This record gives sequence, structure tokens and C-alpha cells, in this order.
Amino acid sequence: MFNSIKKAGLALTIAAGLSGAAFSAQAADTYKMDPTHTSVIFIVNHLGFSNYQGRFGGASGELTLDRDDLAASSAVITLDLTKIDSGVEALDTHMKSADFFDVENHPTATFTSTSVEVTGDNTAKITGDLSFLGQSKPLVLDVTLTGEGDHPMTGDQVLGFAATGTVTRTDYGMEYLVPAVSPEVDLQISSEFLKQK
Repeated sequence: MFNSIKKAGLALTIAAGLSGAAFSAQAADTYKMDPTHTSVIFIVNHLGFSNYQGRFGGASGELTLDRDDLAASSAVITLDLTKIDSGVEALDTHMKSADFFDVENHPTATFTSTSVEVTGDNTAKITGDLSFLGQSKPLVLDVTLTGEGDHPMTGDQVLGFAATGTVTRTDYGMEYLVPAVSPEVDLQISSEFLKQK
């Protein structure tokens, strides 16, 4: 599908008879994350007994998709850490404290892409910098394009993605309860992006 995005853009260009310069100018489309259809799940191992899951709410972001050169595409995603949700209110309060995310001083986490490597027809590796707790470290996301097309109810052009990655929380100075609660935090992301007009 990643390759089909590029091919679709090229076909439209030829059909419209656009010049190379005109195509380049319109090749980079902007998409906004749809927060109502975005889920960012975190998974940590708890005491070796279970892989505990919670959710980062309040996701927002923007994708710039260059159909002429997919490697030149970019994304910036922000998480509102004050909306962390484990399903247990007391645990949410603790995770917002200085033991974990210290949201009073660091209320957001931001992923800013630095490179895109297309790895298949519908897959890519997106490398970027993940910043939170005052630190910025590299993060690689394995991304799959799960769907594209016009929304059947709104008519908006939509791109859907799934992504996975692993963050080592101790790299950011989050040492609390290691190793009882694993230093590795797995991320599972599902999101829709709406094309901006």
C-alpha cells in the first residue's frame, strides 16, 4: 500500500497533465491525526506474572506525506501524559507522579520523525526522536498502512496506520520499580489520519 500511494499519486499527475514542478508542489499532503480513532497502548511486564496494558489518551499529530518521495515524508505525534489511563484511578495518579511520568513538570511526550524507510508494499520503518522527562532518545516504529480511501460518512480522505515499537524507560531516567516492572515498554498504536483541505 505504501507503494500504491506513490503509484496513485503518479497516476493522478499523468491524468491531470501536470508538469513535474507542479506535481512536486502538490505531492506533499498534510494529514491530521483523528484523536477519536487513535489508540496508543503501552505494555509492561509486571513481576514476571503478566503483561500489563494501559493507554495514553490525548494523542494529536500531523503527517506530511510526500507521494513523490515517500522517504521524504514526516510525522510529529504528541501524547498528553495527563490523560494516561490504566483503568485504575489510583494507579493513574501514581503514574502521573515523579516516580514515573512527572506530569506536573513534563506533561507531554513527543515523537518527531527523522527518516522513513519503505520496507514493503504496505510497511515502513519510521525512525525519530521520542522526547519526554526532559530527555530525547531515538525510537524506531514498525509501521503498517492498514487502509486508505474516502470516509463513507464524511467524504474525507483517510489513511489508517498500525505501528509498534519499544521504549526503554530507564534511558529517560525512569528507574522506579525496575526490574519488577520491566524497563522495556512496548507500544501498540492504531490511528487514522484525515487529509487537510
